[in-house]
Amino acid sequence: MATTGTQITPLSEDGILISIVLPVYQVQEYLPECLDSVLGPSQSFRGVEVVAVDDCSPDGSGALLDEYAARDPRLRVVHLPQNVGLGQARNEGLARAKGEYVWFVDSDDRLTDGALAAVAERLRRTSPDVLLVDFALANPDGGVERNVRAHLFWDAPETFTLAVRPSTLDLIMTAWSRVLRREFLLGLDVDFGRGFYEDISVTYPLLLAARRLSMLDRVCYHYRRGREGAITNTSSPRHFDLFGQYERIFAFIDREAATAELFRKAVFDRTVRHATTVLATPGLVPKKLRRDFFRRTSEHFRRFRPQGYSYPSGLRGLQYRLVERDAFRAYAALEPVNRLRLALRAALGRTRGVALRASRLAATAVRRAYFRACLLLPADDTLAVYSAYWNRGYACNPAAIFDKARELAPGIRGVWVVAEDRTGSIPPGVEYVVDGSARCLRTMARAKYLVNNVNFPYELPKRRGAVLVQTQHGTPLKKMGIDLRDHPAAARGMNFDRLVEQSGRWDFLVSPNPHTTEVFTRVYPGGYEVLQTGYPRVDRLVNASPDRVNRVRDELGIAPGQTAVLYAPTHRDHQDEAAPLLDAQRLAVQLGHDHVLLLRLHYFDAPQNAASRGVVDVSSHPSIEDLCIAADVLITDYSSVMFDYAALDRPIVIYAPDWEIYRRTRGAYFDLLAEAPGAIATTQEQLAKVLRSGEYTGPGAAKRLSGFRARFCPYDDGHAAERVVRRVFLGEPAEELADASGTAPTSS
Repeated sequence: MATTGTQITPLSEDGILISIVLPVYQVQEYLPECLDSVLGPSQSFRGVEVVAVDDCSPDGSGALLDEYAARDPRLRVVHLPQNVGLGQARNEGLARAKGEYVWFVDSDDRLTDGALAAVAERLRRTSPDVLLVDFALANPDGGVERNVRAHLFWDAPETFTLAVRPSTLDLIMTAWSRVLRREFLLGLDVDFGRGFYEDISVTYPLLLAARRLSMLDRVCYHYRRGREGAITNTSSPRHFDLFGQYERIFAFIDREAATAELFRKAVFDRTVRHATTVLATPGLVPKKLRRDFFRRTSEHFRRFRPQGYSYPSGLRGLQYRLVERDAFRAYAALEPVNRLRLALRAALGRTRGVALRASRLAATAVRRAYFRACLLLPADDTLAVYSAYWNRGYACNPAAIFDKARELAPGIRGVWVVAEDRTGSIPPGVEYVVDGSARCLRTMARAKYLVNNVNFPYELPKRRGAVLVQTQHGTPLKKMGIDLRDHPAAARGMNFDRLVEQSGRWDFLVSPNPHTTEVFTRVYPGGYEVLQTGYPRVDRLVNASPDRVNRVRDELGIAPGQTAVLYAPTHRDHQDEAAPLLDAQRLAVQLGHDHVLLLRLHYFDAPQNAASRGVVDVSSHPSIEDLCIAADVLITDYSSVMFDYAALDRPIVIYAPDWEIYRRTRGAYFDLLAEAPGAIATTQEQLAKVLRSGEYTGPGAAKRLSGFRARFCPYDDGHAAERVVRRVFLGEPAEELADASGTAPTSS
């Protein structure tokens, strides 16, 4: 968890807080600008030294260093008798540094004005092991572009650990992007490697071992882009050096398993991504060596693949499978597709990116034109189209409504839209169409009813006279809709004008409770009717018989007498990639054999084959409702599953190690820790104690759950789907439905 308290870092005995280590080789053209940016009047902070290491540079760099040193005693120059390379030059400089902190600066780059004072102030106040600083790219034309991952610096606590903020691993792994406590670095027994990519054998271990990290949301460094000789644009066999650097990283993880093991999978994934990126970058690996480089990548994959590792989704996952199998020809055939993907990401707003986007828009235009032509076909008043979670399959509120409509409105023909790779999720006997197919477009265009828990594609307008039922898929704890305007890290470029236009297409909005009604009608403006019916998917929980509960538990392999603990965390959409906040295997050991841990990761994050002793990976289970039925207790953080599970009146434990970070970056409508539905834990040790001690079933937890249920579960009587079907498909007035069920009014 985040560390707290103010700590003051003293100066070294020599009065030096920061030692800048400056390896120098063939940079005569850029060296004066670099030295002036450190020692010149643009830096007000004086407690700094520069240890410049002349790596036997054949140009005039060594003489330039001597000239500057004669004028400024803060600069010390080391002339090496022979060239040793960037990594060894850094090691030589580190051995001579005297400061409390060391900053490795490349001699063709520069510090920004005032950077040293800003860095020194943060170091003195927080005493981190590692301070990460933001940077910008200095282009040859004089333009400057800020780091594309600058959002990772937003709202970072002043000090934290990697376990609290694992997205830190997504930052660039260069030596110059971090300021290091010297004694901490020396104590790690690591040094910069030889050859290319020499810094990653140090920068990874630094993050893995640090007990106190800090991030400075300020551009302190300008990295010179496109310089001749930089490894990012140099074709050379030396790119094979990265595999030796990877070996050193994993040797460190093996040696320091107590602190680093938790991140083995994340580091492995990043090394594979790095290697495939090098291979995909045109010209870096000489053409005649590409096959050998791929073979080395495959060997690396098989050698270091962690136990329980699963492939990422999408194209990258397919690439990783081919890497593991050393299937170079198949991998090479995919490279044009991958280059197109990378170009779309990197060239947005540039000439090539505009052309690619135009091509994509053209395909969308064809699809839209065909759909609009289908709108001229006669409407089918007996046809209802269903979808859930961006066509991921048969699930959630739409599935519950579909089932009840077959019972109460058999004259309505229901058809599901499903992605091609998810057709296996459709139950036998349920009609479906594949998303994007001509049949799908015709079916959607003719349907009288449209039911979804997310929006249908924007480019496919609703037919005049059609009825669109928006069920959504959770009670809002996190900020939603137009409220995300104030949370750009979560919004990720969301088009809010389009969002408002789409909510204007809705005819009905299903609401599970008054809180949701109040929030959604504000953040999704529109003239729709609100169906305050409760969530149809919750009917399955409320109506579950003891026989149903036992059957589901048997299917999951839960032994009689075992306590089933369901862990279902939410997705961190303000992070590029998720890292585990809970060691499931360790928790299972802490709980003992009389417990079984059901691991249900979010579908955006879920890996495969995460099961181990005492842990059942149910991430791919088709029904979260059945998992809730089977569980004796729910552990979650900010997932809306807590609101559904509360209808069962069973214990809930909130595990929220990053609540303050989540609340600042994602936004929240209420303080979950103040209004939790049960016991609270912010560390894994606390969580294990809460479960082992029985605190989660105590009177305090029960009182919190009762208040939570009163606020968020007022309509959960097992008849929500029926109320929706009667109102939407059978046209019964809302008042009659309220009288029949005895619940609150069903529309507003």
